[in-house]
Amino acid sequence: MATKGKAPAKGAEADAAPAKSSKKMLFIIVGLVLVLVIGGAAAFFMMGGKKKGGEEEHAEEKSEAKAPTFVVIEPFVVNLQQETGDQYLQVAMTLQVADGATAEALKLYMPQVRSRLLMVLSSKKASELLTNEGKRKLTDEIVDQLGEPFSGKGKGPQITDVFYTSFVIQQQ
Repeated sequence: MATKGKAPAKGAEADAAPAKSSKKMLFIIVGLVLVLVIGGAAAFFMMGGKKKGGEEEHAEEKSEAKAPTFVVIEPFVVNLQQETGDQYLQVAMTLQVADGATAEALKLYMPQVRSRLLMVLSSKKASELLTNEGKRKLTDEIVDQLGEPFSGKGKGPQITDVFYTSFVIQQQ
């Protein structure tokens, strides 16, 4: 009987050892799975963060590339077509151009730019320029005139808009 009492004890120990071993293995597997899930989540958020930051940088580059370029035209005075006596227009404007290269080209040809502007402006009557519609038409004419090539060949500068920073009509 003593062997019978020991035999079940050995069997119980044998059953307990695999149970402890399987519990340890289960904890190790669960621990590894948790580490992999946490690591994967961290990698996902880090990669997502870098991608988002990269997109923000790319958006900044696009906004910098699309930033408007302006060329300031110094103020000048021009005689307008007579209606009721001598009338003068004192005007200062800023041109919005496509890019920095266009701005540099306009600065290089500034005497021709001013001459073309004087020709357009001096052909106008004060009554034509007093309304908003008249100013819009003037803007279109300036864009067309300055968009012509300066050297007589090739393509002219691309001017996207004209902003009047001073616009005074005086009669004497």
